[in-house]
Order: sequence, then structure tokens, then C-alpha cells
Amino acid sequence: MAKNDEAEPTKRDFLYLVTTMAGVVGVGAASWPFIDQMNPDASTLALASIEVDVSSLAEGMSMTVKWRGRPVFIRNRTAKEVEAAKATAIEELKDPEARNANLADDVPATDLARSAGKGKENWIVMIGVCTHLGCVPLGQAGDFGGWFCPCHGSHYDTAGRVRKGPAPENLPIPTFQFISETTVRIG
Repeated sequence: MAKNDEAEPTKRDFLYLVTTMAGVVGVGAASWPFIDQMNPDASTLALASIEVDVSSLAEGMSMTVKWRGRPVFIRNRTAKEVEAAKATAIEELKDPEARNANLADDVPATDLARSAGKGKENWIVMIGVCTHLGCVPLGQAGDFGGWFCPCHGSHYDTAGRVRKGPAPENLPIPTFQFISETTVRIG
């Protein structure tokens, strides 16, 4: 008679299995509060992205909203402002990079690369913090009709590109998208 290599499971084997599974579930249940407390709280998650209704912004108007503790400028530019920004050669710019989180890092700072894109060239969304020392520039001011930082004299054009003054970079553009004709999601 051949010896059977497979032994029948015993009651003891079943008890070991059940005890091990109960231990795994117990450890998981006991450690969950420690793991869960590492997640960001609800107020932080609420700030991760915001939706802004821009239906009240007529051509030539702008608004400032707060996102992640920083001001964000949203402007509905006039056709004249868009044309002036398009007419600016990249060689005239202090910072030739678009600094647009929606695009690759090496994209040149054309007006289209700084705007909301094809068909929405009149819209511009930027973080409103001067890249020199972190001041908040004034809108519709300065030598180029865009933004002016009165603290140290940086001038930005209507596409948020630094043109004059000590600021080293263009105003950064956050990740954003139009989720409808009148609503922008930032973040």
C-alpha cells in the first residue's frame, strides 16, 4: 500500500488558519487609525482644487480668488490686449519660458502658451505672486498694461510675462481647465 502524501486537514489545522486570519484582521483594524491620520484633513483636500464662476467677468475685467493660500488672477482680456501680447517677440522677454503647469517645461512664453488655449485666448489664469520677493502685483497697471509690483518695480504684460524690473520669471500659471463655458477649475 502506497503512503498518501496529502494528509487530510485536521481540526487543529482549521483552528490555526482561523486564528491567523483573526489576528491579521485585528492588526489591520488596530493600525487603521494610525494609517488614516496620515491622510490630509478635509480642509486641506477642499483647497486642493476650486471651481470659479467667471460668468460675471466682462471683457477687460479681472478677479482675484484664493487658492492654496495664494491669490490667483483670472482675467478676461480684451481683443486689443490679446493682440498686444501676441505681437510681443519672445526675444523681447526677460523670461522666455511659459511657466504654465498645463504644458511642458520648455514651452516658449508665447501668448497662446500663457492663455487658456486655442479658442479661449482671451482668458488668463495666473498665480498673483511677484516672482521677485513674493509681493502681490496690482492689476491693469504698469508700463505694459498688465500687472505692476509697486514694492520693487516689476512690470508684467497682459499675458503675465515679466518685461521690466527685478522679477526673474513670468507669473506662474497653475493647473487649470474650463469645465464649462463659465466655470474654471483650478488645481
